[in-house]
Amino acid sequence: MNKEIIRSEKLREEYVKIQHPSGLTMLLCPMEGFSTSYAMFTTKYGSVDSCFKTNLEPDYFEIPAGTAHYLEHKMFEQEDGDAFGRFAQIGASPNAFTTFDKTAYLFACSDGFKESLEILLDFVSTPYFTPETVAKEQGIIGQEIGMYDDSAESRVFFNLLSALYVNHPVRLDIAGSVESIAEITDKTLYRVYNTFYHLSNMVLTIACNFSVEDVLEVADKVLKKGVDIEIIRKTPEEPKHIAKAYVEQNMPVATPLFCIGFKGSDAGNRKNFENMILDEMIIDLVCGEMTPLYRSLYEDGLINNGLNGEVMASRDYICTIIEGESRDPKEVQRRLLSEIEKLQGSGFDNELFERCKKATYGRYIGLYSKPETVASVLVSTYFAEMTLYELLDLVAGVSKEQLEARLRENLQADCCALSVVSAQPMEV
Repeated sequence: MNKEIIRSEKLREEYVKIQHPSGLTMLLCPMEGFSTSYAMFTTKYGSVDSCFKTNLEPDYFEIPAGTAHYLEHKMFEQEDGDAFGRFAQIGASPNAFTTFDKTAYLFACSDGFKESLEILLDFVSTPYFTPETVAKEQGIIGQEIGMYDDSAESRVFFNLLSALYVNHPVRLDIAGSVESIAEITDKTLYRVYNTFYHLSNMVLTIACNFSVEDVLEVADKVLKKGVDIEIIRKTPEEPKHIAKAYVEQNMPVATPLFCIGFKGSDAGNRKNFENMILDEMIIDLVCGEMTPLYRSLYEDGLINNGLNGEVMASRDYICTIIEGESRDPKEVQRRLLSEIEKLQGSGFDNELFERCKKATYGRYIGLYSKPETVASVLVSTYFAEMTLYELLDLVAGVSKEQLEARLRENLQADCCALSVVSAQPMEV
């Protein structure tokens, strides 16, 4: 068993990285002064992993959209009950979620940590699918998909991704469609499970009030090493250009919603993650609340409740998204592109840069004080081939020149798309 202490001299904190004999990587971060424990058991498998094989198989296997999310739902069901009931008996609070690039199962508890951890590792390690139970779930998930389809916030976001990307499966809804999930069978789920829920493709992250010895005791009891495999993912070739520059959908909204997106160039797993941090800072410098652009949009009544920005990045994609509400989304986009073009020539204001850097550093420092966030960021940085503390070092080392170069390289008008959800026309 390999054991490594990863330490930050700046924070004077550390966590333990353990390579368990089962093949599972564990990232364990005890935190003093907390009474709760927070654990996440995560696989590097999300909605974009739609075509794959292992080194033991001759052919690629293509799965229906929404399979990762469907599998997440089914994992809690066991032959003799369900995992939710087991957690409830000891007072732990479980949950799970699926994203584009990962699926995570988690719990929080104040007491009964060892028992909760054993339930977590056990139910994720022992799948139970039958044709009957898989078919039963289609109606439940179909209703969930219907809720997403009726959500203006969801539609404006996924419509943007379908405009930015031509072939990449990130353009598809994480939950899939009613038609795609109808194709999922128990055989599909077992095939996916046996590939991506291999312990060498997973990570266990725990933060807060727990004992490393207790974790190892439970892991030794529950986890068994499987046959070594290599996962080979196949992603369609994605062109540099976007699919379409504009997409609009009518829905019952009081004020139009918009998402403006910039499709970035894939630079590889770790580099995409590093660029994500830079791009988040660039959003603040271009249209954050302290910027001239934000003030002019607000004073002219072009934005209602501000602007929200996010950067999505993973193994083979990255994009920048700015969203909000506006009576004239096209004018917001025009002014945004104009401001970006201006800043690409003039560079960022020194005072604004320093303020933004301090605010970003403070925001990331704050992440290290929240157990649930520590466990989550441990997953993200591990999958990005970084340590938890390299993230903070990256922010601390960012220069104005570095951000200006990234702005010129990334936010290009010809890779920009606008998605709008506007009010439905009045019936006469």
